[in-house]
Amino acid sequence: MTTKYFNSSLPVLICFLVLINSNLFSQQSRLGIEVNKLSDYIASSHFAELKYRMNDPSRTDSVFKEALKLTNGNYSEALFALIFTVIPYNIVPIKIPLLPIIIKYPLESAKESVFKQKNRNLPKYLFFTSPKNNFGDKDKLAHFFGAAFLSYTGNIFDLSDLIGYFVEVFEQDFVVQSSIDPRDIHADTLGDIFGRLLKINKEVLPSQVMLTKSLFYCGYSFP
Repeated sequence: MTTKYFNSSLPVLICFLVLINSNLFSQQSRLGIEVNKLSDYIASSHFAELKYRMNDPSRTDSVFKEALKLTNGNYSEALFALIFTVIPYNIVPIKIPLLPIIIKYPLESAKESVFKQKNRNLPKYLFFTSPKNNFGDKDKLAHFFGAAFLSYTGNIFDLSDLIGYFVEVFEQDFVVQSSIDPRDIHADTLGDIFGRLLKINKEVLPSQVMLTKSLFYCGYSFP
């Protein structure tokens, strides 16, 4: 498939700046500390060994619970920190509108060795349809938690649809697909559902929402 730089950069930039400049995260150092600690958790041998005892959606629950523990039960802060933690890339290309300039912007991430081990340990078989290869659906985690954050926090502007475009720029070698991947949209939709459910039930877990995609794929119809 032919690839190219993401041209619709303005919505992405707006979404990015809204997230970064949120009053909830006025201290970037706090976000960095949270991303480092969550990355350490995912990179740990303990987390790696969980794959022998539970499936990847359940391991995603474990990461979510760790984020809540780290942020003292602050759901908005936990979801936001998770976005940057689970992205398997540490640089985002931002195309300047109307100018032929692309800035490679470094994201909050752990040190290189932890970052690489974290990426190796990320849950990858999130859905029944996840590709059975070494990468699987690792990139869908950022879509899921990004949409969940936007849905849960209820920003003034409805940015839930934009999170897909925001995460799309984190493609390998700083290029993106020429068309939006429907699987990314599915992950966005499930994340949006997760965020909405959290508003009414703090006990809901990512795996419970991820399961719905597998149920629909298998032809299960809800009453």
